[in-house]
Amino acid sequence: MPEPDTSPTPLDLLHERERLTLAPFGAHSSDSLGRVHAESLHPYRTAFQRDRERIIHSAAFRRLENKTQVFVNHEGDNYRTRLTHTIEVAQIARSIARAMALNEDLAEAVALAHDLGHTAFGHAGEEALNRKMAGDGGFSHNRQSLRVVDVLEERYPGFQGLNLSFEVREGIVKHETIYDRPDAEGFHPEWKPTLEAQLVNLADEIAYNSHDVDDGLRSGIFGWDDPAGLPIWTELNAASRKTHPDLDHRLRRHHVVRLLINWQVTDLISHAKRRIEQMGIRTLADVRRADGLPMTFSPEFQAKIAGLKKFLYDNMYRHYRVSRMAAKGERILNNLFDAYVEDPRQLSPKFRQRVERAAGTPDADRVLRQVVCDYLAGMTDRYAMLEYRKMFDPFEKV
Repeated sequence: MPEPDTSPTPLDLLHERERLTLAPFGAHSSDSLGRVHAESLHPYRTAFQRDRERIIHSAAFRRLENKTQVFVNHEGDNYRTRLTHTIEVAQIARSIARAMALNEDLAEAVALAHDLGHTAFGHAGEEALNRKMAGDGGFSHNRQSLRVVDVLEERYPGFQGLNLSFEVREGIVKHETIYDRPDAEGFHPEWKPTLEAQLVNLADEIAYNSHDVDDGLRSGIFGWDDPAGLPIWTELNAASRKTHPDLDHRLRRHHVVRLLINWQVTDLISHAKRRIEQMGIRTLADVRRADGLPMTFSPEFQAKIAGLKKFLYDNMYRHYRVSRMAAKGERILNNLFDAYVEDPRQLSPKFRQRVERAAGTPDADRVLRQVVCDYLAGMTDRYAMLEYRKMFDPFEKV
């Protein structure tokens, strides 16, 4: 009788590679807390690699291509969309994770999923749905992103959603920026998120700080000299001109934006490493129970970035062109929400069926509002505008 094959499998080798190369306070895929629905391990992909690929192949991920970052998609082909923003966040997250010996696959998966629940028309769309859902707990794109991967994606015969690992789902729901605050019920609110999830929060901030400067200059919403009073802008220009004194305006913009990204990433990595050492973090358990988040910018750099954020808020996000786009988006979603709730027969068949299944139950009205919210949150800018014309323009074919 032949001896059983005891040689390591490809998955064994991947787990061993993580053991040898990742920091002990990183999240090792072999120690994942698992999935809601039990599945067999894949023979040559780790849990976090499978999560990443499930996210990439989801319909919600593809729809990010036509969802607003700052500019509505039809404003121009070169502006960031929610998809290109997500890809930039994932790239930055992987770079930070690699430099700190953290799990790149987990960081990338959280980054790719962090905006899956975002509405059309950017934060204006989120605010519109938050008001409409105020009586039902409001709307948060963090919670909606989790709802997308747990419930709304329909790709597998055995369960709803994508059945992602605990660590990725936790990273989604505990995502936190100046715009978002996490609601971590069901995910050990007393636990700090993994360092991989923490760094995605900062990678998100680094990406939008930088690409909003790029898109603001490209669009003409503000000019090159408008941020001149900001210390970080003065330093960026001086550094760029020192190494490349003769660049034209277009290349100067690209070079300054690259420097801005690099400076933010470098400060974050160096400061986080110091914080991890000062806080005595040696294991993932130490990360979980730490008094504070080690993944932060240095106080000096935070002050510089705060000035840049305020400039962008005052001169870009509140610019009349952006405000007009936001107001139009809010009107579209408000009117569609009211129309669908008033007459659910106008919903697409898949969503109408969910409403009909709840008809006659005590929860019917709440289910109707949630179904309409799910429908609207999944829409792209283009689809929402087309649906608006079909619903309210008598000359538009339905």
